[in-house]
Amino acid sequence: MRRFFQRLFSRLELYRLAATNLAGSKFYLFLLVAPIYLGGRWVLDYLQWNTVRFYEVQGEILALPLACLGIIFGVRIIASEISSHTLEIIYTVPGGVSRVWWAKLFAAICIMIPIELMLAAGFWLFFEPFPLLMLYGGLQAGVFYLCVGMAFATLFKSEVGGGIATFALLLFNGFVTGFGNGPSLPLVNPFFNPWTQWNAEPEQVIAWSVQNRIAMILYMAAIISLAFMRSNRREKLLSV
Repeated sequence: MRRFFQRLFSRLELYRLAATNLAGSKFYLFLLVAPIYLGGRWVLDYLQWNTVRFYEVQGEILALPLACLGIIFGVRIIASEISSHTLEIIYTVPGGVSRVWWAKLFAAICIMIPIELMLAAGFWLFFEPFPLLMLYGGLQAGVFYLCVGMAFATLFKSEVGGGIATFALLLFNGFVTGFGNGPSLPLVNPFFNPWTQWNAEPEQVIAWSVQNRIAMILYMAAIISLAFMRSNRREKLLSV
């Protein structure tokens, strides 16, 4: 039992260090994103400029800010080591560089989850209740763009280049799908929202939802694999 707790505390310390590397020593300040974002949406709602209904919560309240955070964290997972010239040190880690990237990925998700819970709790208390299954849909979009940001930044060997490419993809996705409030496109839409598919039969919506969740998991696994394969090409990444 003692060894279990030692391993647990060492793993938590690893994630804390990874979060510090991604978001700075005061990474917990990112939690302020939730009240600031909800406050802005409350002002827009009060002025009746952009009223959010319960079926739009997944896309506009949860997925959109998490996707933006995912881009910020994702581009730093591998590319930050390139820009800070510490990549060669990372290659000396026992077990391979993938252990470092996985730690950063999990650390980023560990920052995003409490932010999503705060966004959800704030909207539930101060606006109106919504289906709790939307929590997964919102986190899915955030993690998807976390992976895409990591991959693009690794491909371009630049945080800025990866951020621009990923943000452009986010804008295109939002334009085509309305961040989950537009056409369904379940196989290619990380913002897919089953509660906005008014014209479909319930059985069809369930089928689309299952297809979307499975497809996104497969896409993210493929993107992570490609990014890690790219990061293992030591000579390519070091030739900046």
